[in-house]
Amino acid sequence: MTSRISPVFLTTLVLLFASFAGQTAAQDASTISTAQNVLPGVHRTSDARFENLDAYPWQPNYMYIDGLRVHYLDEGQGPAGVMLLLHGEPSWSFLYRNMIPTFLESGYRIIAPDMIGFGKSDKVIDLEWYTVDSHVAILQELITKLDLNNITVFVQDWGGPNGLITATEMPDRFERLIVMNTWLHHEEYEYTDALRGWNVRSQSRDFTQFVLPPIPDPAYRAPFDSQQATAGALRWPWMLPFAQPEEGAAQRQERAFNALANWNEPAHFFFGDQDQVFTVDWGRKFSAHVPGSTFDVIEGASHFVQETGEPLAKLIMQRIAEE
Repeated sequence: MTSRISPVFLTTLVLLFASFAGQTAAQDASTISTAQNVLPGVHRTSDARFENLDAYPWQPNYMYIDGLRVHYLDEGQGPAGVMLLLHGEPSWSFLYRNMIPTFLESGYRIIAPDMIGFGKSDKVIDLEWYTVDSHVAILQELITKLDLNNITVFVQDWGGPNGLITATEMPDRFERLIVMNTWLHHEEYEYTDALRGWNVRSQSRDFTQFVLPPIPDPAYRAPFDSQQATAGALRWPWMLPFAQPEEGAAQRQERAFNALANWNEPAHFFFGDQDQVFTVDWGRKFSAHVPGSTFDVIEGASHFVQETGEPLAKLIMQRIAEE
């Protein structure tokens, strides 16, 4: 199975769908807050949107952090340790559905959160809430409240800044990095034309100029049941550090990048060779920056390399066994 879905394509689709859904499904925020005990200014996607997802059979878990409901999967007993699976834009924990069974069979406890604004987690309507620092704060609080240790963290897309900042700031809790098609901002980093284009395209809510073809999997549009639900998906591409260094935590990202030069735990990199956003050439450079790391090219895979599923999961377990 390959993963040729473009991040620009998928982001455009979910936001387009939400703009149409908003005409019939959007509700007044105050009504939502009263009916579902949601904070004012916060949207919560109806649970009905996530019914009948046969490929995602796991029970939801919720934690309230600063009044926001954070959804996460918590599966397995974990004698081998914890695997913390982080998604990016505009996906959610569903992205790992075809990898989780292999990890459970290998004896890991699986923690897979949905970031605020995505999946089954609450969605703050105010665009200004969404910064790297806000996402990292939620993630670090989740780790602390669950008292997670011996963590193997999986990062991809925006999961990279969130997860790698967290790993370098809480190193005693982490024992391994799994890095897939992502980056950390630093002075020498060269943003691709595809990534710069992603930033530009995302800055307009007028998505009616695009044709809405079928979305490959309904589960990816399930969280976005109205225009109010799309703030997080809209905001992440805006705050790329070359465009918004404060919101994108440019300095904090660079500190994490520099810290990885002294990382003394295992690290394994897996980059899809069809990704025009975070290329294989960049992946090789990133891996070379982290001492003792391994690097694998996933042929035929694009940005959402997790869609490769079980073959990738088994390769990851092979690299772990070889440590």
